Amino acid sequence: SPQKKDEEKQKGGERSNWGNGLEFLMSCISVSVGLGNVWRFPFTAYENGGGAFLIPYIIVLFLIGKSDRERVLFVLFKYFTGKPMYYLEMIMGQFTSQGTVKIWSVVPGFVGVGYGQAFGTICIISYYSSLLALTLYYLFVSFQADLPWSYCRDEWTNCVDSRPAEQVENLLNTGFSPANASLVSNASEVKLQSSSELYFLDVVIKEKLDITDGIGYPDWMLTLALFVAWVVIFLVIMRGVKSSGKAAYFLALFPYVVLLVLLIRAVTLEGAKDGIIFFLEPQWGELLNPTVWKNAVVQCFFSLAVGSGPIIMFASYNRFDHGIYRDAMIVTTLDTLTSLLGGITIFAILGNLAHNLQIDNIQDVVRSGTGLAFISYPDAISKFQAVPQLFSVLFFFMLFVLGIGSIVALQSTIVTIICDQFKGWKYWKVALTTSACGFLMGLVYVTPGGQWILTLVDFYGGTYVVFILAIFELAGIMWVYGLQNFCDDIEFMCNRRVSLYWRMCWSFFTPVMMIIIFIYSMATIEPIKYSELYFPEPANVAGWLLFGIGAAQFPLWGIWYISRHREGSIWQSLKASLKPSDRWGPANADVKREWKVFKEQKAAQRAAQKESSKLGYFWQKIGNFCGSNN
Repeated sequence: SPQKKDEEKQKGGERSNWGNGLEFLMSCISVSVGLGNVWRFPFTAYENGGGAFLIPYIIVLFLIGKSDRERVLFVLFKYFTGKPMYYLEMIMGQFTSQGTVKIWSVVPGFVGVGYGQAFGTICIISYYSSLLALTLYYLFVSFQADLPWSYCRDEWTNCVDSRPAEQVENLLNTGFSPANASLVSNASEVKLQSSSELYFLDVVIKEKLDITDGIGYPDWMLTLALFVAWVVIFLVIMRGVKSSGKAAYFLALFPYVVLLVLLIRAVTLEGAKDGIIFFLEPQWGELLNPTVWKNAVVQCFFSLAVGSGPIIMFASYNRFDHGIYRDAMIVTTLDTLTSLLGGITIFAILGNLAHNLQIDNIQDVVRSGTGLAFISYPDAISKFQAVPQLFSVLFFFMLFVLGIGSIVALQSTIVTIICDQFKGWKYWKVALTTSACGFLMGLVYVTPGGQWILTLVDFYGGTYVVFILAIFELAGIMWVYGLQNFCDDIEFMCNRRVSLYWRMCWSFFTPVMMIIIFIYSMATIEPIKYSELYFPEPANVAGWLLFGIGAAQFPLWGIWYISRHREGSIWQSLKASLKPSDRWGPANADVKREWKVFKEQKAAQRAAQKESSKLGYFWQKIGNFCGSNN
């Protein structure tokens, strides 16, 4: 039976596998097509000027080098970050059947990259779960007769109802208290806010605009929602890929149904066209702004979940001969389409909000930030004419499903790292313990000052830590282990040669692009703000400390490895730490023997070509790089 086969594999030191290849594909879709598309992508695009951000984001994701005969002939060379990184991590996981730490038997001195990425993943998990708590909160209150964010409270001034029955004109004529009567004479000076925005800020998160005296205590309702979220996460991951693989079908497919319904409603709202144009209209001048490029790369990483371990972890449960090239192409394409779908939906809603609030500039509609999705989407739902409560329940359930799909992968990555290190520990016990820790960490984000902490941790822990370690990840594999070695491994596993496109991206374009953007962003970094307010100095210090801890994992674990594996002098030990260990290679012993024979044959073949070829050494290297001498 499959269960006995898995038990035999585990006894032999091998990993259990997915029930079938479709479970792996659905799992990758559920993590890569998640909150990063519906929540983070729209607010990142919003902060970076809509179309100004969209073009760099697509360039980062896709390579298009075709000319259109019906248009002006041009070739726009677009180098990738997303697809090459995604495909690389899939290959590393499947080739070794190991998690994000153990794969570094390829270059043992770089093992700190794996631990640093685990640290960044923990940072992301800590605040991701708080978003699930907010989602559950909205889901629960959606069962009321009137959606609570659809109408203004008496104590809210300058408020516009989100439901369509109330118009701005009514507010300007009758909605102001005598204290605000002077504002009516000049409506253009009135700063109006939708009821959905005020509900989120005043009722749900009870926003605190000054955290110098502390962030406050956890809200009991959000704490309860956070607990429920972690219970669900544990139930999904408690049996490893056996349980998460089966859940992936629903986690991956259900959200599309609701998102399409919401898209149809959003684009039919009055003023939606202006928001969509703002999102899609290119601002070519912004292509020269490195900050926008940096944000595009970070969004690409966050959305595809590269640089943090889930893709490596998922691929490690594949059969060695699974066709991952197809899966990588499907997931990265779907991820982009879903980001565009979510972006069009939310900017259509923002266009409607701008129309209702009589605001000309889309960027002035609501404050940007992580709460954008919890303002714009509810506002659109409240405008549904027929049973808005039903659509609200469906939408927030969909958002919860998206979040579960993403955080299950992140949490499983941490559990897998621990179980790889301590093979005697029960998977479900590790899952339970880490889930309890995740709940405790999440409590800080359900306080009145929680959105401040979320912004801080996302910026320093979830952005820069992942970014710098992804550079080391590429450098370690492509520049230290070697591009040719890596391509030989792919050819052995996939029985297909690596094209010039992948070779150029992996060895040059992707790492160089990331290094340039990272250096520029660090050189021009400014103090971060929340809601246009600067963080207190102690918070900035804590943020840099967070970044320092994550980045320091790389050198510290490298020093630890060298000290534990001395081979003569320090220089000799350093060189040894940059060569593959005996553990590098396929997990199956028989396959590993075949791989070693294949590598020896490749080396002998190249040596023979070198002796017989009339070409110089340089041109032989060029031929190897292009894959023509293989």
